[in-house]
Order: sequence, then structure tokens, then C-alpha cells
Amino acid sequence: MNPWDQVLFLFNGEQAIRLWFALFLGAGVIAGVWTGFFKARKIQPRGFKWKTFRNEGLFAVLNVAISGALIGGAMSWLLAHGWISVAKGPVSWWQVAIQYALYFFLFDTWFYWLHRWMHNEPVYSWVHKLHHFSTSPNLLTTFSVNPLESLVNGGFVPLFLTAMAFVWPVHEHTMALITPTNVLMGLYVHSGYEFLPRWWNRSWATKWFITATFHDQHHKYFRVNFGGYTTIWDRLCGTMRPKYEDEMAAIGDRSSTTPPRGAVAS
Repeated sequence: MNPWDQVLFLFNGEQAIRLWFALFLGAGVIAGVWTGFFKARKIQPRGFKWKTFRNEGLFAVLNVAISGALIGGAMSWLLAHGWISVAKGPVSWWQVAIQYALYFFLFDTWFYWLHRWMHNEPVYSWVHKLHHFSTSPNLLTTFSVNPLESLVNGGFVPLFLTAMAFVWPVHEHTMALITPTNVLMGLYVHSGYEFLPRWWNRSWATKWFITATFHDQHHKYFRVNFGGYTTIWDRLCGTMRPKYEDEMAAIGDRSSTTPPRGAVAS
């Protein structure tokens, strides 16, 4: 590859997009550490434990291997036997938006009520307790789940696709949004850091969507904040932590007063 082709490679194609995204993400992490942004936005500053992190890594590998094979196998069987059909070809943006919104809010309902149910004995001890080994979650906590729980949560996708196949088959572009949403939302809410601005819960338009602080408090206080994507059911059912919004604002206040690395605090 000559130098000109190398330049073109950096600006064209799917691989170039992935490369630039990786560089952007890496630069963001370095800048966040250097400026003290991550330290200031840590939800539970003293919550991280290496022993828990190590154990969750092991549980995550086992869970992904088992539940991935089971859910993937179920999806393949349903596709092969015509129970699931994914629409292809041209589609209007509003159709994709409606299907995605329908999935988003139906899954949130599914997750909220089954999540609350899994906090009752004996289901909690048999299924959900493993996920709560972290009272201060981290990225690995996302996947550190009993495979049975992964089947409950991950099973909604094939169920949704099967139901929609008889009414309005989900388009492949909608699936391109659904799959990353599941992974990215899981990583974000378990990250242990709050990246959203302090005004998030003060705006009527955004306060209905959960934050990392929201789910972090679920791990810390156990019987509050059950929602997976939104705060709607928690607000309606009175299970949202009363101090949640004030405590999230406090993280924003803390970050705004934390001096950058190397600066002298007044």
C-alpha cells in the first residue's frame, strides 16, 4: 500500500470508521483520566474491589458462553422454522423509529416486572443473587449474571421478534439499533461513572430515562430503581429511590468543583 492509499484508507470505508471510533474512544479515556473527569464522576468513589472484579470476570465468561449458545441456538431454530422473519429492503425512517420505540418500552416493562420478581425468595437466591455480588458495579457486572437470568432478559428479543412476525416483521435496520442498545445500555448503567449532565433529571423530556446513578443505587440499596431503560414504572409504582435525583445532582456538583490533574485547589 503506497502512502496515498494509506491516507485514503484512513478516511474511507467501514474499517476506517471503526479505526476512528477506536481512536476517539481511546483519546477520550486518556483525557478523562488526565483531567480528573473520571475521578470526579465516580458514583461510589471507594466502591471498587479487585477481588469482586476478578470473580465477576469468571462469572461473565461462563454466562456469555452458556447463555449466548442457548439464545443464539433458539434464534437460529426460530429463524429456520419460520417463526421469526426479519424484513429487508427499503424502509422509511419513521417505521424503524416506531419499531425501535415499541421494543424499547415493551422491554422496559418486561425487565421491570421480572426484575422485581427476581428480588423475591427463593428466586433471588437461585437466580439473581450472583448479579448483586457487586454493591458498586463495574463494566464486568454487566455480564456477571446467572445464565438463567440472561435467558429471562435476553429471551425477550426472540419473543418480540416472534410476536412481531405475525403483525409487522421487524426490519433489519431496527435490529441494527436494538442489538447495540442492549449492550451499550448494560455497560453504561454498570460502569460506575455518571457521564450525563446534572440537569438530566430536571428536564421533563429526559428525566424518564435511567442513568448510571439510577442503576448504581439499585446495586447499593437493593430494593429501589428496578427499571432497565426508563424510570417510568419506578415512578408509577413508588420504587424509585426518593433521594436519587438529588444525589445525581450532587455528583455533577462534585465534578464541577474538582480541579484538573496538576491544578492547585483553592
